[in-house]
Amino acid sequence: MAAGGDRIDYVFKVVLIGDSAVGKSQILARFARNEFSLDSKATIGVEFQTRTLVIHNKSVKAQIWDTAGQERYRAVTSAYYRGAVGALLVYDITKRQSFDHIPRWLEELRSHADKNIVIMLVGNKSDLEDQRAVSTDDAKEFAQAEGLFFLETSALEATNVESSFMTVLSEIFGIVGKRSLSSADGQSDGAAPPLAGKKIVIAGPAQEIPKSWACCQSS
Repeated sequence: MAAGGDRIDYVFKVVLIGDSAVGKSQILARFARNEFSLDSKATIGVEFQTRTLVIHNKSVKAQIWDTAGQERYRAVTSAYYRGAVGALLVYDITKRQSFDHIPRWLEELRSHADKNIVIMLVGNKSDLEDQRAVSTDDAKEFAQAEGLFFLETSALEATNVESSFMTVLSEIFGIVGKRSLSSADGQSDGAAPPLAGKKIVIAGPAQEIPKSWACCQSS
């Protein structure tokens, strides 16, 4: 942990997953550095960026991992799911196949990551509305059925990119904070009880999903 004004209270690992060419690297570049490149090349293996934010007066370092979407890297990147407490599950709204593959990515994520991982379904490239192949309603219905957050983004226009990450990070922070309170009240770290059920609001048209969370596991 850094000293003085550089103190970091929490480090949260978040992974970006989804098919190749859906814009994961561009979403990361927009969030971490507020950059966008039309000449972006496919990610090889795994890359990551960090950004430090203040959430409820605490310093939170987001460690964002960009996992390659190509099939030949799947076995390599699966190891990087471990320790992740948040994920952005990304598809391209102009490529129906990238959305049809989302259940497979979600299954893989849930197989490797913590059971309490916070997941945001992201439909990227919303600036290409005239080429849309996946309706907002289809994605919203899937997110609701799976208990996921949902937003459509445009890395090009910087639309909802910040909101996507901040929603995930704020939710993680809330879970960790409640777990800390349980520990302070005398619960052991390894035996904190499940949190009370809550409603998670899906961004976009007002919509809510009931969802119950268990406290985060010690890492």
